[in-house]
Amino acid sequence: MKLLSNKVAVITGSAAPLSIGLATARVFAEHGARIALVDIDDEIQARQDTLVGAHSAYVADVSDHAQCEQTTAKIIDAFGRIDVLVNSAGVVKGTPLLDISQQEYDQILDVNLRGSFNMAQAVLPHMRARGVGSIICMSSIAGQSGGGVFGSSHYAAAKSGIFGLSKALARELAPEGIRVNAVAPGPIDNNFTKGRMTREIKNEIAKKIPMGRLGEPIEVANACLFLASNLSSYVTGIVLDVNGGLLIH
Repeated sequence: MKLLSNKVAVITGSAAPLSIGLATARVFAEHGARIALVDIDDEIQARQDTLVGAHSAYVADVSDHAQCEQTTAKIIDAFGRIDVLVNSAGVVKGTPLLDISQQEYDQILDVNLRGSFNMAQAVLPHMRARGVGSIICMSSIAGQSGGGVFGSSHYAAAKSGIFGLSKALARELAPEGIRVNAVAPGPIDNNFTKGRMTREIKNEIAKKIPMGRLGEPIEVANACLFLASNLSSYVTGIVLDVNGGLLIH
């Protein structure tokens, strides 16, 4: 059963080979969706060829509102509609508070939080006109626990802000048929930290997780599939934890 047949999904942050964004694109494509991949890295152009079916890739900086609007317009021209938005673009830094420069603070907040806001604002007029849509914002366990692995204060603040943004949008847009939810992954076995999370560190983290291992990008992608599809047709405003039991409320 293909859960996203004939749906069009926009997925940001999908250039890195081991990223949650690219894993989500692959899962969505396997379930029949047409994908618009978006990333600031021009390597995104090569990723569309790794997906099943015909898809498109767009280079854009989600922290730039004008680029989000321009890219969204191109996607609508190419595909005719947008059914799903997955805000997966993100960047992490573990800098201690007193060492965080204003430039680094702005980067972390702009990509992780402002980027989700910008893309949601860009796709909303189209979703509103059609009276349907699903927006999924990628947060993190760091936003729930105050960091603790590699993300520090600015990263935790941005990811916590995504919870508030998602819930506020869910409340505002529910009457118009648009659902908004957040996903909060725990430690994932990929290269999001750009090599700082060594195998030794990952093994130590795994010892603290009730399930005894780190998550895989596809496991977060499957959570996004649930929220994007009609399986979650009565679900909006939630935070879906994907953390192996590391944070049990």
